[in-house]
Parts: sequence; C-alpha cells; structure tokens
Amino acid sequence: MEGKEEDVRLGANRYTERQPIGTAAQGAEEKDYREPPAAPVFEAEELTSWSFYRAGIAEFVATFLFLYISILTVMGVNKSASKCATVGIQGIAWSFGGMIFALVYCTAGISGGHINPAVTFGLFLARKLSLTRAVFYMAMQCLGAICGAGVVKGFQRGLYMGSGGGANAVNPGYTKGDGLGAEIVGTFVLVYTVFSATDAKRNARDSHVPILAPLPIGFAVFLVHLATIPITGTGINPARSLGAAIVYNRAHAWHDHWIFWVGPFIGAALAAIYHVVVIRAIPFKSRD
Repeated sequence: MEGKEEDVRLGANRYTERQPIGTAAQGAEEKDYREPPAAPVFEAEELTSWSFYRAGIAEFVATFLFLYISILTVMGVNKSASKCATVGIQGIAWSFGGMIFALVYCTAGISGGHINPAVTFGLFLARKLSLTRAVFYMAMQCLGAICGAGVVKGFQRGLYMGSGGGANAVNPGYTKGDGLGAEIVGTFVLVYTVFSATDAKRNARDSHVPILAPLPIGFAVFLVHLATIPITGTGINPARSLGAAIVYNRAHAWHDHWIFWVGPFIGAALAAIYHVVVIRAIPFKSRD
C-alpha cells in the first residue's frame, strides 16, 4: 500500500525524464499498470448476482430520466414561434449533454453509466463487459427510453404530438448518406471520449491530472448535438431514437429509422477499434 500511495502522491514526478516512448514504452520492464483480463463472452454467474440486476435497473432509470428531461426541452423549443424566446438549439444541446453528465456521474459506480446501447456495444467489442451484460443493458436502456418518452406524452399529449415527439429524422436538404455519416462520426466522438475518460491506464500513469470522467463525456454529447441537430436532430443513441419513435408512433418517425441504429453502432465499433488497436496498441503488447 505504501508503494501505491507514493505513486499517487508523486504523480508525474514518479517517472524520470528519460522515459521510453512509442513502441519502446510497450516493452518497458518497469510499469505500474497491466492490462486487465478481457471480460468473458458469456458469464452465467452474473445471472445469479443482485449487482447484475441492480446495474440494469440503474440503466433503466437513467435512460428514463434522460428521455424525460431532453424531450421536454425539445418540446419547449418547438412550441415557440420564435427560437429567441426559448433556449434554442444551444439549450437543447446543453440539456442532452448536461443530463448525460449528471446521470453518468450518478450511475457510473453501479452500472458504468452507459445510458446508450452504442456505448455498451463499443465497450463490449473492447471486451470490457460480457455479452450477457451488454444485451441486458441494451434492453433496459430501450425500455427506460420508451417509458421516459411515454411519461412526457402522458403529461402533454397535444403538445407532444404537435411538436414531433422529439423523434429523430433526416431533415430536409440532407440525404440519407448525410444522416448516416453524421450519426457515425457523432457516435465515434462520443464513444472515443468514453474510452479516453474511463481509461484505467490514464488513472495509473497520469494520476497528477485530475479528471472527472462524466464531464468530458457530457461535453462531447453537447458538442455533437450542436453540430448535428440541423442534420438528424442528433441520435447517437439508439435507445433515445427508439423510445421517441415508438411513443410518437407516426409513419415518418420510422422513416429511415435504421440510420439511428446502424450509424451509432458503426461509430461505436470504429471508436473501439481505434482505441484498442491504435491508441492502446493492446494487440501488440505481451500480457506477461
């Protein structure tokens, strides 16, 4: 324990200036971090653990609250004749990003604070969680999103149906390819930020750099919304798109809905590959 406390206390000064860099650093004998073992594809023991179901409930509640607050914000902007009289696009972006910041902070210690099937998918590809847990999380996220949008509709049905229900769609002037590209790149930004902000090696190596993981994640969501709201309304979260589409239940809400699943999953996969193969170079490291 004394050694670990000393490492944390010294932070950057723990290492001398003559540190190996690049591929040389990967083979250095003295290092304070080892790659954790990959999560098993299927872990039957999880199904008998209360913590497994508690994590799923946390994902359900977090996604429920995320849809409730964010869709109410969208409705408030859409119902006004003048965007200047409302929080506008910037306010919508802050609503989505701020809620992710708060909810990841609240649930990270319980479930990891995914709140997004694309994030869960990316972490699964990086072997950070089992397939069992990934499928369970995605199901609970989608259920939470449906319930969150449903409560908003129950409160203000007329306004909800008249303002589009917060459903995602490729906006006029943009093609399906534009929408798909926006969703891929936007989700890449989000999931890449998730990997970087939660990287255990960063905590070990850069203990002198304080970081609150939910903050960059929420800020990434905010920035992506600023960029892509005019294109697709910003999905980057299949549960969010599914919940709004199901509750709104209009034909155009399902038009091109595949974009809001395929795009985020491709973006998440690319971010996982980039982080694991390029940034961390895990396949090229020995696990001794």
